[in-house]
Amino acid sequence: MGNIVSKIFDYLRFTSFPTIGVVDVIEIIIITFSLYHIIRWIRKTRAWTLVRGIIVLFVAYLLAYAFDMTVILWIFDRTIAIGITAIVIVFQPELRKALEQLGEKSVMSSIIPGDDSRYNNDTISDESLTALVRASLELSKHKTGALITIERTIDLNDNIRSGITLDSVISSQLLINIFEHNTPLHDGAVIIRGNRITAATCYFPLSDNYRISKELGTRHRAALGISEISDSFTIVVSEETGDISIASGGMLQRNIDKEILTKKLMEIQGKAPSEESKRKKWFKSGK
Repeated sequence: MGNIVSKIFDYLRFTSFPTIGVVDVIEIIIITFSLYHIIRWIRKTRAWTLVRGIIVLFVAYLLAYAFDMTVILWIFDRTIAIGITAIVIVFQPELRKALEQLGEKSVMSSIIPGDDSRYNNDTISDESLTALVRASLELSKHKTGALITIERTIDLNDNIRSGITLDSVISSQLLINIFEHNTPLHDGAVIIRGNRITAATCYFPLSDNYRISKELGTRHRAALGISEISDSFTIVVSEETGDISIASGGMLQRNIDKEILTKKLMEIQGKAPSEESKRKKWFKSGK
């Protein structure tokens, strides 16, 4: 330990600290802000376990350097490049999701003006909202499994191509009929774009989130999976219990009632403030 402390003091003795200006302060703020959000993102993914392992290896490297353990240092030097490549390959889905989130409307709308034309044109109408709520409640009542996804700013074209194209007006009767047992279209998800049912029997990637309850099946994992790679909004009706759940932003809210479902759909319309916008208003008011 004394060797480590002496090396630190020797380093500080010959180090000259630069003058800090306004630009340097701005850089520090930007880097701190970026690191804070990167750490928040990492903690929500399985990469958090990897980060803790990297910290352990970094501490081991410092100890090896302090005590001049040449063999361990040689191993670190020869494997670090391979390790970085392996990390990129293993965590490719998480890295892809992070890059996709940079292009979402919530991030880019403040940078690129006028980028919300598509979003405004494709907002669901009051009639579509009513049909969605009515269909969800009817499906729940009869314990008919359903998976209904509303596309928002990120295109779901790849998922649409995996199903059967419908391009029909949204109606509760049609949605109920699609998910009726033993019908050709009941298996898979329905994707809604604007005020049209774009496709049925669509397939989504299943979430590999290990925190998901074991009692949830493939339908709920698919809803979470599509919410993790897009900003879509998904309604799930359980075939076993008839409970209604919603998935958005990689989060699943279970056992919701008519009022909550209507409120969430109105948030998509822009007619009801979301929880995030409420927090922003609360912060700006200085409370």
